[in-house]
Amino acid sequence: MQEAFIAFGSPEYFLYLALLLVGRAADFLSTWIATPNLVLEANPIARRLGWKWGGAVNGVVCLLFACWPLPAIVIITTSVLVAARNFQSAWLMRSLGEARYRTWIVERLAESSRLVFLVCMLAQSLLVASVGVVLMLFSRDGLVPFAVGTGMVAYAFAVTIFTVLSVRRVWRANGFNGLRRA
Repeated sequence: MQEAFIAFGSPEYFLYLALLLVGRAADFLSTWIATPNLVLEANPIARRLGWKWGGAVNGVVCLLFACWPLPAIVIITTSVLVAARNFQSAWLMRSLGEARYRTWIVERLAESSRLVFLVCMLAQSLLVASVGVVLMLFSRDGLVPFAVGTGMVAYAFAVTIFTVLSVRRVWRANGFNGLRRA
């Protein structure tokens, strides 16, 4: 598998830069539609950076990684999958408002089994990751399928980590202990 750097300013560089910008823009747009004040943002780094600094950091990331195809495709894939996940519920988040949606989610978590929630969330992540692993294993030295597979695995990992962190905060803040219903 060829994983070489490409020349800054070359046509291939600008192709990767454009794809990175589109992928990151889709993530930003879907996040803005879902949570304009970042109240529901699961990534604590993104929440802390805010829109202005988050945009600047992502711009630099795009400029730098456009020279390196493997991580560029991983970032593009992960960004597009995150955007798709955000858009899935963004309409509901926007219609209820950030505070009301958060309250609604907390109520749903209080009414459901922690074990069932965790098993379903992990099953979703493992299924997405398994498709990514298959792409990686059968890429036959192809950069794109390997990188897309790696992006899918990275997405599944990020969803698992950030969801567990968010839900754990909710459970702690609301006195939910263990895997049973409160």
